[in-house]
Amino acid sequence: MSFYLLVLCGFAGGVLGGMGMGGGTALIPLLTIFLGLPQTVAQGINLISFLPMSLLALSVHFKNGLLKGGGLKWIIPSAMIFAGGGALLAVVLPAVILRKTFAVFLIILSFFEFSAAWKMNPSEKKFQKYQK
Repeated sequence: MSFYLLVLCGFAGGVLGGMGMGGGTALIPLLTIFLGLPQTVAQGINLISFLPMSLLALSVHFKNGLLKGGGLKWIIPSAMIFAGGGALLAVVLPAVILRKTFAVFLIILSFFEFSAAWKMNPSEKKFQKYQK
């Protein structure tokens, strides 16, 4: 497996993740389809790569005053519990079930993304705060 292909897949996942789509929605298919990695390995790589990125994003958002602290005490523990449970479940489930479940997730996600884009007013500015 070429080092450059791995870097390219990581870059593509990072760019899409930075655009708000979520890097895993691109990274997992890139790793499985183009690099031939098993589904469990690709999802494990995604989970590992998510940790430093999310910590960096949280620190940047915290410094910019974009976090409301009240909900964090509920979100962080529940996210850790479900992420751990999902990781354990991914180890136990056959790859074909993981693949099909992830495909259904992507279809549902794309429906919501297209629906939100369709409803958005073209003159609406989503990130007015950053355009000052």
